Amino acid sequence: MSTLEEHVDVGVPIAKAWDSLHRVENYSRFVEGVRDAHAEPQGRAHLDVEAGGRGRELDAEVSDRGERVMEWHTMGTPELTGSFSLQPIDRNRTRVQARLEYDPDALRAAFGGPRGFAQASTIERIVRTDLQHFKKYVERGR
Repeated sequence: MSTLEEHVDVGVPIAKAWDSLHRVENYSRFVEGVRDAHAEPQGRAHLDVEAGGRGRELDAEVSDRGERVMEWHTMGTPELTGSFSLQPIDRNRTRVQARLEYDPDALRAAFGGPRGFAQASTIERIVRTDLQHFKKYVERGR
């Protein structure tokens, strides 16, 4: 299992960043490869994603843990586990910390082939880019 942690500082209060992370239906606006997403009952989410030229439907369980921590994990293959934790920097700025645990071989089998999507540098780039897209998305809504 590989673990990746990245963060971004956004220019919005913590409550606004928190609310934006919980709007699953807007994930296609800032998460690379998400073509469609929607929340389902009982803390689940359904995502239609494309990565490495392959499309796939994913279901995930999402839950809030502790103070401003949202955890999620996919149900089925590929197995992915992650979290977002938010910390206030000041009244109008928030640090968004993303953590992703994944099996590179499982991602390669699901999406990318031997030299594709599951390479660590590709995953790191995507997560960094998604965080930058989230920053633009949430700051635009001010």
